Amino acid sequence: MKINNIFESRRPLIAILRGITPLEAESVSDVLIEAGISIIEVPLNSPQPFETIERMVKFHNENGIFGAGTVLRENDVYRVQEVGGKIIVSPNLNTLVIKKTKELNLYSMPGVFTTTECFDALDSGADALKFFPVSLLKEKNFQAIHAVLPENTISIAVGSIDENAFPSWLQVNINGFGLGSSLYKPGMLIEEVKSKAEKIVKAYDNAKNKF
Repeated sequence: MKINNIFESRRPLIAILRGITPLEAESVSDVLIEAGISIIEVPLNSPQPFETIERMVKFHNENGIFGAGTVLRENDVYRVQEVGGKIIVSPNLNTLVIKKTKELNLYSMPGVFTTTECFDALDSGADALKFFPVSLLKEKNFQAIHAVLPENTISIAVGSIDENAFPSWLQVNINGFGLGSSLYKPGMLIEEVKSKAEKIVKAYDNAKNKF
């Protein structure tokens, strides 16, 4: 698998499991992958995030793609690689983090909000752009930015995204979505995570089929 093609054979839905613990690693990731969400991000401000990522990687092998979010420092990129993670997601644009990510052949997804940040990220080697928070950016503003980006740019909408947001964002050519509290919150029962994941996948598939 080429690391820069992680969305080719998977739904472009990224589970953002902020607050997850190592004890939940296998069970939560298992129901997500079973439902059809196989790209999973563990934010580094979660309890023992590197252990959680490592447990997911060892449990699922190639059935999922795992990595870290809220990556703010170059050293953390190394640690994600050491435990088998493949994606590096940040809330901000840090060109040093991007360059270190690509040096280690991992998938880079920095946070951007403006046109200048988009081009700085792409020039530094970013594989995809995480538009955050899209709750403030709005679809019409993204559409204006999208018009000047390179044709093959992969754009992911993150920030207060739930299943109701899919149609309007797909209409303006967003490529994928990051799902946080609408999918998982600390302490949530596994049956509830499963139910939410199935609902989100169904809504995405239905919306995507219309475009």
